[in-house]
Amino acid sequence: MTALTQTSTKTSSAGIQPLAAIPITAESFRPFGQLIEPQPDDVAFNLQDAQLQLDGGIPRFYIMALHQRGRRFHTITRHGGCTQCLGSLEGKTWFLGVAPPSPASQPTPEDIPVIKIPGNCFVKLEVGTWHAGPYFDAESVNFYNLELSDTNVVDHTTCDLLKTYRKEFEIVD
Repeated sequence: MTALTQTSTKTSSAGIQPLAAIPITAESFRPFGQLIEPQPDDVAFNLQDAQLQLDGGIPRFYIMALHQRGRRFHTITRHGGCTQCLGSLEGKTWFLGVAPPSPASQPTPEDIPVIKIPGNCFVKLEVGTWHAGPYFDAESVNFYNLELSDTNVVDHTTCDLLKTYRKEFEIVD
C-alpha cells in the first residue's frame, strides 16, 4: 500500500459524520419536494397530489429492486430536467439524504438532512433536488420510481462529498 493510499483511507475514515434521521412531514420536506400521503379516491385533483414535471421526454414508471446498501453515503445526485417520485413497496421504511435544488452549485454538508420515510407514502422530488438513497435496513426493498426514461443517462449530476469536502455520512436513527 502506498503512502497516498494510506492517507486516503485515513482521511475517508476520519470524515464519517453521523446524521440523525428526521421523520418526514409535509412541512419539513417542502424545500425538497412533496410528501404524498393517502387520500380518498373521490377527491378531485388538488395540491396534495404530486405536482409533476415530466414534459421533457418519455415518463418511465417502474419497480426498482434494490439490495442492502448500508447506511453510509458520500455521493449525492440531482436531476435538473424533471421531477422524480420514489416510494417503497410492502410498507418498508427507508431513508433519503436531500439538499435543496441548486443548479449553479454543489450542496455543502450543512445543507444535507436525512429524512426517514415510512412505507405508507411517497415523495416527489422537485426538479434539481439533490438526493442520496434510498437507504434501508432490510436485505432488499422494491421501490416504485417515476422519472423520465433517460434521466439516469442525460440528466444525472453527482457531487462526491468525500472528494469535495472529505465527508462521508452515516445515517443514525
